[in-house]
Amino acid sequence: MGRWEKWTLVVVGVLLVAARGGEAYPEEDLVRGLPGQPKVGFRQYAGYVGVDEKAGRSLFYYFVEAEGDAAHNKPLTLWLNGGPGCSSMGGGAFTELGPFFPRGDGRGLVINKHSWNKVSNLLFVESPAGVGWSYSNTSSDYTTGDEKTADDMLMFLMGWYDKFPEFKSRGLFLTGESYAGHYIPQLAIALLNHNKHSTGFRFHIKGVAIGNPLLKLDRDIPATYEFFWSHGMISDEIGLTIMNQCDFEDYVFSNPHNVTQSCNDAIAAANRVVGDYVNAYDVILDVCYPAVVEQELRLRKFATKISVGVDVCMTSERRFYFNLPKVQSALHANRTNLPYSWSMCSDFLNYSSTDGNIDILPLLKRIINHRIPVWVFSGDQDSVVPLLGSRTLVRELAHDMKFGTTVPYSAWFHQGQVGGWATEYGNLLTFATVRGAAHMVPYAQPARALTLFKSFIAGQRLPNTTYPSID
Repeated sequence: MGRWEKWTLVVVGVLLVAARGGEAYPEEDLVRGLPGQPKVGFRQYAGYVGVDEKAGRSLFYYFVEAEGDAAHNKPLTLWLNGGPGCSSMGGGAFTELGPFFPRGDGRGLVINKHSWNKVSNLLFVESPAGVGWSYSNTSSDYTTGDEKTADDMLMFLMGWYDKFPEFKSRGLFLTGESYAGHYIPQLAIALLNHNKHSTGFRFHIKGVAIGNPLLKLDRDIPATYEFFWSHGMISDEIGLTIMNQCDFEDYVFSNPHNVTQSCNDAIAAANRVVGDYVNAYDVILDVCYPAVVEQELRLRKFATKISVGVDVCMTSERRFYFNLPKVQSALHANRTNLPYSWSMCSDFLNYSSTDGNIDILPLLKRIINHRIPVWVFSGDQDSVVPLLGSRTLVRELAHDMKFGTTVPYSAWFHQGQVGGWATEYGNLLTFATVRGAAHMVPYAQPARALTLFKSFIAGQRLPNTTYPSID
């Protein structure tokens, strides 16, 4: 090849990069369009990042560009769902805060007009290996826990930044819900430890936000039964027995040694009374009847909603859509032809039965000591990890850190209506409720959730008047 040809190739390469705003995203991971997807102006990428070459362990990701000037100044937000062992593709990406929801017939997508990619680039990861399309060639990898999950996510992010080097200088927000109350703080600590010892690249962590998070069992567990009682779901007799007879101090999943027989009987009675006909993750939401929905999906007829404004059967529609071969092909997913279908939560992952006992408050304290803002938000209709526990734990953390109240507990607003209630401690620790929201806050209250996220990303307090500064 002559000098002229080489020079021409260099110029063409430079022009191609310049035409894309200086970006060098991996073309092999570009999603050129999902089946039944409405036309959009942003790009999507999906694929795998290896986290252990020797074991053959890889995590699946889905990345969505922000709308507008994404190439110039919008940050990156990582979202993880919990479980442990549940998919961020099925949860965050295609049910809550991503740009699309499954259509009622399970064969296409509709636009989520409250997607969080309006203000941030979004990254969803199916973690740990064994969840969704993430996998390992070493069967022992499917026995795992919090520490290994955090380590793998650190390795994932390092590999992902190699694919998308433009984001190395961008702000990084770490977010998630439920058991991500463990995942996200532990990942943040892993990233901070990396920063401490790195002589090269460092993560630019700008904030941590966790929704309805599991933080500390001895407060989160009794909060569920307090919620049942306060919402009229169990009787005074059962509620008072639990509150008076159950000692939840130092409660652990594997050995709740302070729980008496009378306490156990009362808890069993409470669970029996609440029953299976109430969605514990959103007590005001109707329930879906999966057998009926699956039949209708196969007949290509199902396209209805039961609760006003919320598709309560989205779980079945999503599973149907993700198991279409053309969808997996478009996402570059399931490259090893896994011997099982995609599901929201892993049926065979052997996750530690003791890691759920870890007290997360000391980790949040370490994060805040690095001057990283922490937001804990709670949908107020969730009985699984209710606001009653989270609010108390945040206040106890603020007291431990000797933080004063910088914003008294008061209402915040969205479009002239109360969006929820919030309080702030020491300018770094925020607790907020989202009115009418569920365990999956953006699913049940998408508009209010987006207002909360916009405030978090902007480093602003939630609007405290009926004329908010953030739309």
